[in-house]
Amino acid sequence: MGQDSTELQQILRDTRTVAVVGVSDNPARPSNEVYQYLARFSDFELYPVNPNISELDGKPVYPSLADLPVVPDMVDVFRRYDDLPAVLTEVLALNPRPKYLWLQQGLWHEEVGEQAQAAGLRVVMDRCLKVDYARLIGR
Repeated sequence: MGQDSTELQQILRDTRTVAVVGVSDNPARPSNEVYQYLARFSDFELYPVNPNISELDGKPVYPSLADLPVVPDMVDVFRRYDDLPAVLTEVLALNPRPKYLWLQQGLWHEEVGEQAQAAGLRVVMDRCLKVDYARLIGR
């Protein structure tokens, strides 16, 4: 769960599809900033997930991971600490399972990380996907 730059770069290069759980349509929110950056500068196919909004920049926003048209390679999570076990339950219900669970900067949940790893996911915690993408892959 404590990746070095080489491992993070490999994860980012291996990822094609990303579900952004907890994305916001409010430009002042970090989840919106990260989503906007990735939409503009990455090659990721993004799937915004939030049950409280239906559209973001003309793209559909899905109410849950189960509603996505694909199983994403990565689930990038912007949710409160107390919500993380429920997010993991959603992730583990997908078939096949995503390869990566990325908990955004400020999020660290030892139990969720251990359960995700035990289920075969690679876990990144307390890191910003935008920052690491810009630093390791960015153009």
